[in-house]
This record gives sequence, structure tokens and C-alpha cells, in this order.
Amino acid sequence: MTKDEIFERIRSILKDAFDIEPDRVTPTSRLYDDLDIDSIDAVDLIVQLKPLVGKRLQPEAFKSVRTVQDIVDALHGLVNDAAPA
Repeated sequence: MTKDEIFERIRSILKDAFDIEPDRVTPTSRLYDDLDIDSIDAVDLIVQLKPLVGKRLQPEAFKSVRTVQDIVDALHGLVNDAAPA
């Protein structure tokens, strides 16, 4: 899965689960400040992202996440780590 595909999936989840208009979601959008995603919402978001990776997502992997691009990068790394060589 490419970073662009991950980004589009995140945009879709944010729209469907949190009623955030896709045009508000950019790579530099800050989750808490720009998109009003609080800590409870962040946990829900992680749960919804799990199918993209196909394995349990560790919350500590997302502690430093601040922007949408941070999520894309974290998921991309997890997807690539999970891919067979």
C-alpha cells in the first residue's frame, strides 16, 4: 500500500467516523488543533486503521503522531514491515 493510498483511506475514515470534510484533511493537518481529534477519538481512529495493517496496532507507535502525515508514515512503516520479503 502506497502512502497516497493510506492518506486517502485516512481521509475516508475521518469523514465517515468523525464527519470531517475531506478538504480539511491535508498531510500537514494537526489532529488535535486542526481536526479536533481528542484522545478518545484517536483511540477510535487507531481501531479503524487496524485493517489497513492487518495486525494489532500498538498505541506507543502513535504517541509521537501529531499530523495526518505522521499517521501515514507510521502506517506505511508498519505495512512494509508486515509485507513478506
